[in-house]
Amino acid sequence: MTKTRERQGISALAAMFARAKAQGRAAFLPYFPIGYPTYDASLEAVKAMAALGADGFEVGIPFSDPIADGPTIQAATQIALENGTTVRKCLDAVKMLRDKGLTQPMLMMGYANPLVAYGTDRFVRDARAAGADGLIVPDLPPEEAAMFADSCAREDMALVFMLAPTSNDQRIDLVTQHVTGFIYVVSLTGITGARRELPAYLKDFIARLRAHTDKPLVLGFGISTAEHVREVSQLTDGFIVGSALVRAGGEGLEAVRELTGSMVEAIRN
Repeated sequence: MTKTRERQGISALAAMFARAKAQGRAAFLPYFPIGYPTYDASLEAVKAMAALGADGFEVGIPFSDPIADGPTIQAATQIALENGTTVRKCLDAVKMLRDKGLTQPMLMMGYANPLVAYGTDRFVRDARAAGADGLIVPDLPPEEAAMFADSCAREDMALVFMLAPTSNDQRIDLVTQHVTGFIYVVSLTGITGARRELPAYLKDFIARLRAHTDKPLVLGFGISTAEHVREVSQLTDGFIVGSALVRAGGEGLEAVRELTGSMVEAIRN
């Protein structure tokens, strides 16, 4: 039987950030691609992370040319495509996870091409009907996002945009005016992938963004260890772990549980 969620869409994300803030920590939003290493295994990985205390999820939609992603996620999403994972199957996965009782916010993360091919309005409607709360499209700038923005506004779905260390003040203002849900803060210039150390300029970058907006800031790209998590948890409203968890997913469900557990422990202790 499906659990009834109190909130959906933008309000669900706001409630998630409020809970984490009340506990004096950042929200943990893992990324995981549907269909990797198999369709069923990807759902089991998300369920396991939810049970261990992840606050929300980026549900990855595989695409053949993921320009923002590094080799780990590129390889994983290629396998997912070879496994027959489509946009429709990713939406079905969200519905199945909701039916299994997962209540955390879920954002669909995918590139513009397959979403436009599916149909922008149709995709946003179907995503909300499946139980998604928002959308992240890495290759969609605010200037070209009107179709998505209008559809998301009608469905009360978050539409998240990215800011990078190279973003100037004008760019920051543009994104903060159009983003809903939260701002995806790219920690470095480059593609996704686990790093040994986070950049030294991170605190100054976050402070510069705080001077422009009070919207939640969620940090991604390069976060891969419990030490990274402890470092960013006091800087931002949330953080995203992708490549490290995808690599763990290739090793098996127990590796996903172990890494997730270490990160949850790092922010709660």
